Amino acid sequence: MKQYTIALNMFDEMRQSGTPVNEYTLNIVINCYCLLNRVDFGFAIFGNFFKHCYQPNVATFTTLIKGLFLDHKAIEAEKLFKKLLTLELCELNEVMILTVINGLCKAGHTLTAYDLLVLFDKTSCKPDVYSYTTVIDSLCKDRMVDEALQLLAKMIDKGISPNIVTYNSMLQGLCNFGRWKDAKDLITEIVDRKVSLNVITFNILVDAFCKEGMIKEAEDVVEIMMQRNISPDVVTYTSLIDGYSLVGKIDKARQVFYSMLGRGLKPSIFSYNSLINGYCKNGRVEEAWCLFLEIPHKGLGYNVVTYNIMLHGLFRTSRFAEGLKLFKDMQAPQLTPNLVTYNTILKGLCMNKQIAEAFSFLHVMEDKGVNPNINIQYTHPWIVHGWKT
Repeated sequence: MKQYTIALNMFDEMRQSGTPVNEYTLNIVINCYCLLNRVDFGFAIFGNFFKHCYQPNVATFTTLIKGLFLDHKAIEAEKLFKKLLTLELCELNEVMILTVINGLCKAGHTLTAYDLLVLFDKTSCKPDVYSYTTVIDSLCKDRMVDEALQLLAKMIDKGISPNIVTYNSMLQGLCNFGRWKDAKDLITEIVDRKVSLNVITFNILVDAFCKEGMIKEAEDVVEIMMQRNISPDVVTYTSLIDGYSLVGKIDKARQVFYSMLGRGLKPSIFSYNSLINGYCKNGRVEEAWCLFLEIPHKGLGYNVVTYNIMLHGLFRTSRFAEGLKLFKDMQAPQLTPNLVTYNTILKGLCMNKQIAEAFSFLHVMEDKGVNPNINIQYTHPWIVHGWKT
């Protein structure tokens, strides 16, 4: 951010010294303000175009639209874009179209972005593969997988060839909903269209199979990866660790973890979380604890999920004193406990008949501004159960 401020200070010096500016200068200044989340100042500078009889171009309007999206003003950005279309204030290009489509999708206005693609069919504006990919990805994330499939078919009909990013987004959407036949058909289409599969494609499949407990299918995918000379990465191994843990094969999960190390790959915090979770779910809390203590020595930092997993393991085995100490420790590095953290501790205390401590902990939550009534149907039944037993 500092460089933008320096540029703006230089612009002020230019104005004070009477140094003339041109359209290019003004575009740079507008961009600086927009990137500093001061799109209002950007529009103020925009007025200088008319003051100096300059003509704003597509870069000017693209920057302002991007600034509105960065300032969480998606509706205003959409209105400005439609005004440009209606009044033909500038000739649109693929960069502007993608800026609008991407901004709308990120702001949760996926259907508006979809409608714009339909609108472009009636104009000379031609969205590219990146715009279509953005909308397909957003539709899948919004659980509108059928609409995404239709849009994929539509872009192909228009002669726009999907790339592997497009297909990966579509594949992720299908796998998320267990639509294995459609996913298989999509893979066939990718191969038939001679689009090269990448490690992300395979990781999507491995992760999806592992989450469904279909570990044999996941292993088959990894084998195909190897045959295609695509090396599994940390994400691949982490998914396998999750999968083996899910089906109770914790020793196999550990083997995968150390196999990853043997291949020179550095496990991520997610890799550690997966294996620790596997140990805890299989009642091997001491091994989970040893792995937990190893994390800082590997140059990694704990996240709230790491603590939540370990807390659950400790309370599950009635080690509530250690659990409460761990809860205090997690706040030292400025990690903020979330609702899962609090519910884990409350449930653990109640299941261990530590009811007084549970109520004391509720007061701690209140002191920290956490509303104990959040998820009341999950938290309070444990306390009621604790009183009854």
